Amino acid sequence: MAAADRNAARRDASGRDATARRDARGRDHSASGRDRNASGHDADASDRDGHANNRDGARGARRASGRDGSSKAPDRPAVDRRHRVVVLVMDGVIPFELGIPQRIFGRAKDAAGQGFYKVVTCSVRPPGPVRTDADFEILVEHGPEALATADTVVVPASYELGPVHEEGRLTDGLAAALAHVRPGTRLVSICTGSYVLAAAGLLDGRPATTHWWHADHFQRLFPKVRVDADVLFIDDGDVLTSAGVAAGIDLCLHLVRRDHGAAVANEVARTTVVPPHRDGGQAQYIRRPVPEPRVATTSAARAWALDRLHEPLQLRDLAEREAMSVRTFTRRFREEVGVSPGQWLTRQRVERARHLLESTSLPVDRIARESGFGTAQSLRQHLQAALGVTPTAYRRTFNSAAGSRTEPGAPPEAGPDAAEAAGAR
Repeated sequence: MAAADRNAARRDASGRDATARRDARGRDHSASGRDRNASGHDADASDRDGHANNRDGARGARRASGRDGSSKAPDRPAVDRRHRVVVLVMDGVIPFELGIPQRIFGRAKDAAGQGFYKVVTCSVRPPGPVRTDADFEILVEHGPEALATADTVVVPASYELGPVHEEGRLTDGLAAALAHVRPGTRLVSICTGSYVLAAAGLLDGRPATTHWWHADHFQRLFPKVRVDADVLFIDDGDVLTSAGVAAGIDLCLHLVRRDHGAAVANEVARTTVVPPHRDGGQAQYIRRPVPEPRVATTSAARAWALDRLHEPLQLRDLAEREAMSVRTFTRRFREEVGVSPGQWLTRQRVERARHLLESTSLPVDRIARESGFGTAQSLRQHLQAALGVTPTAYRRTFNSAAGSRTEPGAPPEAGPDAAEAAGAR
């Protein structure tokens, strides 16, 4: 698994605490904004819903006072404790990429069906219409002030970046908008949204990626950025960048997995009908993503292996399923999946172990056998190498939220593919 995923996993336990602290600061900010609004100060456009609740509550309290003569103060509206994702859109935004954060974060829910995230869209200008690269506009109800309420800011791609793309500098309006972002806010770009983060100096000295088509230009324009054009996304802690288009889905699913575990991310992927996990280090561009008609593929071997992860599988076993030599199978497998059969198999077993640690109370020894690692020591070594944590630490972080069972359920839709679907790019 890519180094970026290992770094992200090491931060799972501490990162959740940091996110909680940012949530608390965001709630304090929102609460103070509502108090100011109740006392007659200017309203923040991003808090209009909360202000409306306050006004309705005040009117209800006055009606109640008129009926029973009581001067009891109205109850304060419930504070929205969800992680707040603010998506910054600019003229020329690509609708497909604009919709990714709402689709992925908006579908992440707990066992009671309550969402983990609140997704808000804002523009660089005051509320109003924003051009897309299609033949329609979108009406954005929030201005750049909404960025001040964000726990995570997402910048999708635009085809009208102007000086950002041509000269590597922010426009005055974009610079003013980004000034609202609080220190410590998590920053995410999709495709050429990375140009905005780089022009703001936020990627200097950091690893980052963008769409492979723009990678050379991006590197020339921003020489201080350590560009990797060969990966789907890079997680550098508080700043994350993705490659083009659908890689934004992979990155957002990765963030859900990082925040709330594999079970939640897998369920989001299931409802979105996408592969639940394509590793960040997987190749952006594979010249044979879909096999040519009537050419043998490795999909049947992958499906067969996913049902037998607990067994000691050998490369020749997989090759025999496709009636290929080991050499031909290995070459074809890498062309179709982007990694070697051994790397793929290890990732599937790690994902299986994660699923069992999250969703069952099975002993670590049993989970090691169920996931194909054989011994608890082998499981610890592989989980430490892949995620940077021990099985016990991983279970402590994610098991309580998902609930536990005594016996494992059906295998998860693990790894970069679930049978044929995994080859999608």
